[in-house]
Amino acid sequence: MHTRTIAFIGSLATALVLSTGTLAAQDHAMPGKHTKAPFTDARFEALQKEGALVLVEIYATWCPVCAQQQKILSAYREAHPDVPLHTLVVDFDSQKDLVKRFKAPRQSTFILFKKGEQVWFSVADTRKDVIFEALNKAAAAD
Repeated sequence: MHTRTIAFIGSLATALVLSTGTLAAQDHAMPGKHTKAPFTDARFEALQKEGALVLVEIYATWCPVCAQQQKILSAYREAHPDVPLHTLVVDFDSQKDLVKRFKAPRQSTFILFKKGEQVWFSVADTRKDVIFEALNKAAAAD
């Protein structure tokens, strides 16, 4: 290979790693009352104590089902900006201890908590209506 080609491929690979890591690595506010951050025990425990609606998302950057789920969650956030949904992302590849703790059989697993209790568990579901219904039902529950 030519030196320029190797340099280009290296730059492209670096940009790809940086761009895919950014989604899961940043703690950022979503539209309305939504938040999304990497999973930490401290954040999870604090949200549980608050009685918050918490979606634990077992995610992998290479997973096409996860990508579909991201579109559905984005649509949910847009359609329901008043629902205070906190998403905590577990990296399927690098956080195997958490994957095991949450009993996630694979990436693309959602575990929804409300007031410290697990209220929904889903694996590889990409049906918008099912995901919306589960989030709405949990958000409405008191």
